[in-house]
Amino acid sequence: MSDLQEGISKCLCGAVTIKALSISPNITACHCGMCRKWGGGPALALQCGTNLEIEGIDNVKVFDSSEWAERGFCGSCGTHLFYRIKGSGEYSVPAGFFPDLKDLKIEVQYFIDRKPSYYCFSNKTKELTEKEVFSLYAPEE
Repeated sequence: MSDLQEGISKCLCGAVTIKALSISPNITACHCGMCRKWGGGPALALQCGTNLEIEGIDNVKVFDSSEWAERGFCGSCGTHLFYRIKGSGEYSVPAGFFPDLKDLKIEVQYFIDRKPSYYCFSNKTKELTEKEVFSLYAPEE
């Protein structure tokens, strides 16, 4: 039996609906400066693969945040909608976007060497440094 779940939810104003058909219960936490600036703390995200349906796409604004990724948000209310890897087309959606999912856990922390000292998670996770993340996702020059 697969641990993958389905979820559907709307942004704060209701202009955008996201339906994800294969959500992993394993949350990733990103401590990079861009994620912390974007959301005020670490980005907690659910991996949703490429099978994501977005209604109200005309309300979605996309910010090209790096050579390999982009961030989507509602142009009306500002709700963070997704982080998408350009090369694979895989989406990550904020963990709180789908409030009815069960049995979620933080499994991986990205940019662990960039995490500030004023917070920490109590559970044991896999931890990747900035160099390790770049080697996984950044396009080779």
